[in-house]
Amino acid sequence: MTQNTASIPADAFSLRSPFGRRAIGLSVAAAVGGFLFGFDSSVINGAVDSIQGDFELGAFVTGFVVAIALLGCAVGAVLAGRLSDRWGRLRVMFIGAIMFFASSVGTGFAFSVWDLGVWRVVGGLGIGIASVVAPAYIAEVAPRQIRGSLASLQQLAITIGIFAALLSDALLAGGAGGAGESFWFGLEAWRWMFLVGIIPAAVYGILSFTLPESPRYLIANGRSDEAREIFARLVPKADLDHTVRDLQKAIEEDRKNAGVSLRGPVLGLQRIVWVGIILSVFQQFVGINVIFYYSTSLWASVGFEESASFTISVITSIVNVLVTLVAIFLVDRVGRKPILLTGSVLMTLSLATMAIAFLFAEGSGDDVSLPAPWGPIALVAANVFVIGFGASWGPLVWVLLGEIFPSRIRGKALGVAAGAQWIANFLITVSFPAMSGWSLPLTYGMYALFAALSFAYVAWRVPETKGMELEQTETLFHRKESERSRAS
Repeated sequence: MTQNTASIPADAFSLRSPFGRRAIGLSVAAAVGGFLFGFDSSVINGAVDSIQGDFELGAFVTGFVVAIALLGCAVGAVLAGRLSDRWGRLRVMFIGAIMFFASSVGTGFAFSVWDLGVWRVVGGLGIGIASVVAPAYIAEVAPRQIRGSLASLQQLAITIGIFAALLSDALLAGGAGGAGESFWFGLEAWRWMFLVGIIPAAVYGILSFTLPESPRYLIANGRSDEAREIFARLVPKADLDHTVRDLQKAIEEDRKNAGVSLRGPVLGLQRIVWVGIILSVFQQFVGINVIFYYSTSLWASVGFEESASFTISVITSIVNVLVTLVAIFLVDRVGRKPILLTGSVLMTLSLATMAIAFLFAEGSGDDVSLPAPWGPIALVAANVFVIGFGASWGPLVWVLLGEIFPSRIRGKALGVAAGAQWIANFLITVSFPAMSGWSLPLTYGMYALFAALSFAYVAWRVPETKGMELEQTETLFHRKESERSRAS
């Protein structure tokens, strides 16, 4: 007989309860993987100009060195699921930490662009692993009553990692008098920017030895008693049997659906899989990672001093953290679709404003500036863009990807959508240096166009899923598709 969980006190999982505190503690520890993800995404921001100068790189090769880590991320993300099912979440966390640690050392002491690229790929593998294992672990240890809130810690950790990377870049460049200047032990400041990554990598590796293993992994491998002991510290006794039985049932369902295919009538895939892919591509094609990979170079290229460029990048990262908190607060109150549509409008207007502002850039080569009032206008527009993205498309695409796919294909479909996101990220990142050297107005105009298209796509194709059970969202999407087919 199923245990009645309705009698569990409402504050059983609050910060004041031991269950809530333990679950939050484990989730925060696991979210260090998200911190690594964000840190790696932005640490090269402050180093890219010095790398280009020291190794005498062209625009395309510079973009490739920045973007090549994303290829490692894609491979790491694909491998992480299989490895964590075979070896356990914690062992794979440790592997990810070792790879990021090695990458931090290798990039810091790189002697050529080629070994720099290799170490960037190694770091990407570690980040790809962390980007999958960390949220999976949080979802598997979090009590169902607070799972949504704890799962959002991953996205928050990513934004904090971005902030930490940009802040450390600014401090190191400021202390040395420039990113390309010598600092401690005769190493240039840009090298220390990468070496700082040793610290969070070591913390993540140590945590992998102190956290309990995922109960889901334990049950899947016949270690139910160990899983029950872990759950006994995370959920009230009245909910213990119910939690274990639900997990056992979910594991059995996953095994039954292991051979289910994603094949369908639309270019070889099911329609709902294409919805996930297109949402993922739009999330990257608006150019958000240009801000976090190249913003320091961007502002320096249009007349801001290097120190001012670093300060602007740090302020932007703080804005990103704050608006992510706003998104976490609003997503279950306002709904997914209104927030996405609002974000698309803000992104379209701000990117179009940036494109117009760069039309008025004066000078050429290294002597470029934005005359008043276009410099401040471009700066404000860039931060409005970050607000629009961080409060909507940043976190909410991941929410939708977790909701729109039916359970029988969820794992595979998420893998395909995540792979599409990494590839789109790579394409935008590798192309920006060459495109910006050719025409910044055209580059930001293209991003504005994709933002406008994202509004049209959400309005046309994505229904609201707020408050629905996962099974209901599948029925809703199927009904919407049937209505469109009849209308056409």
